[in-house]
Amino acid sequence: MPVPVKICGIRNRPVLDGAVEGGAAAVGFVFAGGSPREVSPEHAARLAPHVPPAVLKVGLFVDAGDEAIDAAVKACGLDVLQLHGKETPERAAGVRRRFGCEVWKALPIAERADVSAAFAFEKAVDRLLFDSRPPAGARLPGGNAVAFDWSLLAPPLPKLPWLLSGGLTAVNLEEAVRVSGARMVDVSSGVERSRGVKDPELVRAFLEKAAAL
Repeated sequence: MPVPVKICGIRNRPVLDGAVEGGAAAVGFVFAGGSPREVSPEHAARLAPHVPPAVLKVGLFVDAGDEAIDAAVKACGLDVLQLHGKETPERAAGVRRRFGCEVWKALPIAERADVSAAFAFEKAVDRLLFDSRPPAGARLPGGNAVAFDWSLLAPPLPKLPWLLSGGLTAVNLEEAVRVSGARMVDVSSGVERSRGVKDPELVRAFLEKAAAL
């Protein structure tokens, strides 16, 4: 059964067009300072009109204030706000109320206790994203090309839809989906030829693999 894919960290038209033409369910713009994939709201606003209505426009934020989120929402017409920092359930719920967009919460996973912590977000967000806990010394909460033990996502899990992320590539995608049971995945570093630089061919290969599952 095909697995829907979010291609995150898009910064230019060739990659965006490749993601859309390849059947991506969602595309992500990173508004997190210091990320090699960061875009400004003005930059993302030039790309957003080329995203068809059927493809979700996701804005990724790390512990952002309302003003920064508002600027991106207004510039790009975002469908989803992905919170990838240390936001609490209360903060996540507040963002959802204020902006009227879907809210997805990314959670760093390295042990079963991390999965259990996700239950606190059941009533606060629309979807969860299980990502790898950043390695020691990493500056960024995501996009570190590191996978976690997918078997940690065994039931029980929160009663919310969720995405699998962290170190996914076209090579390991099939096993990742089989072991984790993921019904949607998120990829960033796994479709890059160098840090922060997406490769349209790798994007296409990943999407073809996901479509064939």
